[in-house]
Amino acid sequence: MKIFDWSTRDLAVRDRFSYWDDTMSRTLVPVRLTTDHPARFAGSAQAFDLGALQLSVMNHHLLQASRPAKLIHQSDPEVFQLHLILKGRGRMTQAGRDVAFQAGQLLLIDSSRPLRGWRGAHGNPAKSLIVQFPRAALGLRSDVVGQLVAAEFPVRQGITGVLAGHLKHLAENAEALTPRDEQAVAAVTLDLIAAACADRVEATALLSPESRRQALLSLIHDFIRQRLGDPDLTPETIAAAHQISVRHLYTLFREQGLTVAAWIRRCRLERCHRDLADPRQRSLPIQAVAARWGFTDASTFSRAFRAAYGISPREHRNSAQATGPAVSGP
Repeated sequence: MKIFDWSTRDLAVRDRFSYWDDTMSRTLVPVRLTTDHPARFAGSAQAFDLGALQLSVMNHHLLQASRPAKLIHQSDPEVFQLHLILKGRGRMTQAGRDVAFQAGQLLLIDSSRPLRGWRGAHGNPAKSLIVQFPRAALGLRSDVVGQLVAAEFPVRQGITGVLAGHLKHLAENAEALTPRDEQAVAAVTLDLIAAACADRVEATALLSPESRRQALLSLIHDFIRQRLGDPDLTPETIAAAHQISVRHLYTLFREQGLTVAAWIRRCRLERCHRDLADPRQRSLPIQAVAARWGFTDASTFSRAFRAAYGISPREHRNSAQATGPAVSGP
């Protein structure tokens, strides 16, 4: 459910910063915001309520923020905020730590501890994805998660990379979620955040079995997506790469209602479906598109495509051309 979607460009110049200040404090955690040039400030934001968590997308010019002890005593929702920095840079001090951050990093904030910091610039606006959730929602002790407050938290290959990709995809598709979807997506998101936090502080043994399972499954999904073009991608190679048995791999996929082979085939078909609708790839032969995503036999690909979408690959390409430019998928 969307909470709001707005931009300061719709407001009078004199009202932009004050309205941003008031709206952010009511929507997220109350903070005291200042900026060097209020008349030049610009920002836009979206926020989505996903039940167990709140997802926000923020774009803004230079801001200084503080949350002193007096403000915490007045209002403390007792939440963590995990920021995925997409653009710009900044600095924050909290819990006796001081960290500089930039695009490609995660930043964890604790609403119950005083903070101060800054983010963005007038010539280089900041952009972040922010997940806000109750302190107890991760199933990890607060002191364990607290080790990451205002600490270096880079996005790398592995679970943090999977988490970052998940958050970006979620932000792009949040409006289309049904209430039932929201609950499931929130649960997966919290499991991935818990796994990323535990991995960073080398405390994966403290993860709940469900968080551990979801993290492993997400890593496997990402591994497969990165290798869809390999026709020799097999359950054996997937299991070996994650140091699990093939039987365990089959069990993980059975719990989500698909075989390993069916999941790989569905992902390959989705990529083919997207590329065949892309006008920029119109000159590429259909079988070349199929081969790019791991289909080595033209008739097998055609049958699988028709079974999945009800039309042939060529009919899909022609229909997409007739209806106008396609929107590329993730």
